Amino acid sequence: MSSSVLGLVKASHPEPTAAVTAVAGLLAWGVGHRPAGIVAVLLAVLASQLAVGWSNDLIDADRDATVGRTDKPLVSGGIRRRTLARAAAAAAVATPLVALTTGAKAALCLTLGLVSALLYNWPLKSTSASVLPYAFSFGSLPAFVVLALPGAPVPPVWLVAAAACLGAGAHFANVLPDLADDARTGVRGLPHRLGPAGSRAAAAGLLLAATVALVVGPPGPPSWMGLSAVAAAVLVPALGWYAGRAVAGSGGRPVAAFRAVMLVALIDVVLLVASGRVV
Repeated sequence: MSSSVLGLVKASHPEPTAAVTAVAGLLAWGVGHRPAGIVAVLLAVLASQLAVGWSNDLIDADRDATVGRTDKPLVSGGIRRRTLARAAAAAAVATPLVALTTGAKAALCLTLGLVSALLYNWPLKSTSASVLPYAFSFGSLPAFVVLALPGAPVPPVWLVAAAACLGAGAHFANVLPDLADDARTGVRGLPHRLGPAGSRAAAAGLLLAATVALVVGPPGPPSWMGLSAVAAAVLVPALGWYAGRAVAGSGGRPVAAFRAVMLVALIDVVLLVASGRVV
């Protein structure tokens, strides 16, 4: 693998990119997309995630250098700014073009979600409204998957609300490892204003709200699987934050809290697919 390709992979935020893309594909399968539709959803969501990840590293390059983030390819010299800028632009253009293969309404939905995420990267990241792009962009994801079905059915409100809560929770969990570095470089989003304890509480409450919405939103009584998912939404983040403290104590970067959010998201989507009560 060439150094530029490896740099692009590292700069794409590979873990959340892979997780979000996989969740979208699983949801597409669960709501009844045919194989071609699943592929279209996967490619469109992947393009949007790459655009967000690459532009994020591009915009934050100077701040990352200031705090010594040598894990970032732009800081370590693993990739050039021009290469990353071109890749981010190409992914951003590809997102609506690929999404159009699923329909105009679906493409508009995903494009708005992408624009929202890019607005987080700049300028909303350093404002008290930093959580809003996460909520909107995550909420647009299942809406896009449902709208991409033949006939473009209306996405259930409870599904969009659950995804928005999940995205907002992900924001608070994702920022936790970077609070000190962000303070050094002048980033003051909502999690920074709430502080570590407030952000952990917000993330926990939002993840629980997302799972409860998925359990009680669909018609019919909650299943035992749904109640188990609610228990997991309480237990998994707690274990993640405990693991993060252990890693931080040994000098590592505590990303376990954000991984816990991705695990809860996967559990929630498996719950939806297994229940078959989405649309």
